[in-house]
Amino acid sequence: MPGAAGTIRVGDLRVNRMGYGAMRVCGPDVWGPPKDRAAAHRVLRRAVELGVNFFDTADSYGPHVNEELIAEALYPYPDGLVIATKGGLLRPHRHAWDPDGRPIHLRGALEGSLKRLKLECIELYQWHAPDPKVPFAESVGALAEMQRAGKIRHLGLSNVSVRQLAEARRIAPIVSVQNRYNLEDRSADDVLAECEKLGIAFLPWFPLGAGGCLKSAKLKKIAARLGATAAQVALAWLIARSKAMLPIPGTASSAHLEENLAAAKITLSADDLAALG
Repeated sequence: MPGAAGTIRVGDLRVNRMGYGAMRVCGPDVWGPPKDRAAAHRVLRRAVELGVNFFDTADSYGPHVNEELIAEALYPYPDGLVIATKGGLLRPHRHAWDPDGRPIHLRGALEGSLKRLKLECIELYQWHAPDPKVPFAESVGALAEMQRAGKIRHLGLSNVSVRQLAEARRIAPIVSVQNRYNLEDRSADDVLAECEKLGIAFLPWFPLGAGGCLKSAKLKKIAARLGATAAQVALAWLIARSKAMLPIPGTASSAHLEENLAAAKITLSADDLAALG
């Protein structure tokens, strides 16, 4: 089902164009373990059964819980499954997402992710967010050093500007960018355009805007005509928006997971795309 929208290259990796954002299987506020650990395992396994071969996680989800759940549910990993994780945020309490781009922190974060995911090399390691207290090049340099050591296959960035992407690319090859993007929030359009030009995968986080973008009357009208949900049309719009787009909608529900993945089969017409802008 995720392959219905085709595939996309992430570095030298090829994955289906509908991935899975795993953060929602943690506890509330992406903090602590889920109430039902076995149910979380079932959702993760169901994603693989349905053809998802790109999982997005981070050491800050839980913190640490999300990576542990993925390993518990899926290790040894099926051939072709890409586990992408992120580092560079601290969670001193459930409502905090504090950047920490110090090389010593990034090295420790990577080692922790490798251990929890039971891997010797992370296929895609994404820096979660620039830290205004640490020189940007210093943080990217630390990641590049760990890549040269063989602990990272490909590097990605998250929450960056076009200028920061260019600066990072002068230090190391960058294969992905993960920025906030959805039907109602297109503030990263310039970054998306740069990714298209450079052949870099763009992973939109908050792809449904926490439901905010689903209130559009135009979106609801198109969904009704297609016999789809508003969320499915919003995800289909992302896929149609750019060949660089790799949506990673997340959920803790198997039923919702199947609904999201079915969006890969929806084809929006030129009129639909024009109506949505």
